[in-house]
Amino acid sequence: MENRIDRIKKQLHSASYKLTPQREATVRVLLENEADHLSAEDVYLLVKEKAPEIGLATVYRTLELLTELKVVDKINFGDGVSRYDLRKEGAAHFHHHLVCIECGSVAEIEDDLLEDVEEIVERDFTFKIKDHRLTFHGICSKCQEDEENTNEE
Repeated sequence: MENRIDRIKKQLHSASYKLTPQREATVRVLLENEADHLSAEDVYLLVKEKAPEIGLATVYRTLELLTELKVVDKINFGDGVSRYDLRKEGAAHFHHHLVCIECGSVAEIEDDLLEDVEEIVERDFTFKIKDHRLTFHGICSKCQEDEENTNEE
């Protein structure tokens, strides 16, 4: 974790920002909960446990800065809540998501499934792609299982 914090600190520094204690607390929460897709409020509540003096506005500003610097991606799964996801180091693109419409769980797909599609779009539409996002909405295996078990009863 410390190595990742050092690299984020360098990213901030190269953009003329400092890794203040408030920003570091926010980054640590994101790193500790990397598998989750936390909202700003979720991040704030976890930061507050570590540093009670930090306010919600500071967390919002930090998350927006980290988004601008492409340290995190701001995502919305169609429920009106922005969530923050650490960008994988060295990843050329944002990763994809599977969102369960029953339980709300979110799974990640790390593979880049759209390389061929990108080539076609760039060629046929003369459009230079910088990034892409793909979210599948459906029913996860656990909810499918639960539904099958309910139908069997």
